[in-house]
Amino acid sequence: MVHTVAGSFSKFRNHQLTFPLGEKKNTMIRKILAFTATALPLLAFALTPSAASAQSFTGNYTVSVTETKCGLTGNIKCSNQTYCLDLTDDGAFARPHSGTATLNSFNSSPLTGGTFQVIGKTIVVAFGVGSGTGENNTVVLVAPANASTGTIGVGIYDSGANEATGLATFGVKNSCFI
Repeated sequence: MVHTVAGSFSKFRNHQLTFPLGEKKNTMIRKILAFTATALPLLAFALTPSAASAQSFTGNYTVSVTETKCGLTGNIKCSNQTYCLDLTDDGAFARPHSGTATLNSFNSSPLTGGTFQVIGKTIVVAFGVGSGTGENNTVVLVAPANASTGTIGVGIYDSGANEATGLATFGVKNSCFI
């Protein structure tokens, strides 16, 4: 015996389906749609990375060192210098924003093997520098840093090798070409 689709459902035409709690089908569907319409935007917002975690310090920054003083007592005026600081922000040194650093100069060999970390709102960049007499010295840059924008502010340059200190002004990311 063959039944048609229309014929097999005709006896249910005027019946309403209900769920265990007695809610009508249309009411339940409306509640599911309302929940979905509310939940999906919240889920999308929660899964979107925040600006703070999305930014990186990877790139190069012009560093202009001015107001430089040299000598043990800091009473010798030194020449101003411009460097190119290359950072690779890969979280390699126990902080979310940390990694390796290279300091390139227009008139000397680059300092390689440096490290940096952003601690709170401060970036610290350090290079171990050997001397001709076998002493170990350091070059350190310290400045305010904004992890949400990936920018570095005006800070301090300190070179133990020359006993030089100065004001370090950082350019915008990818601003130097040495």
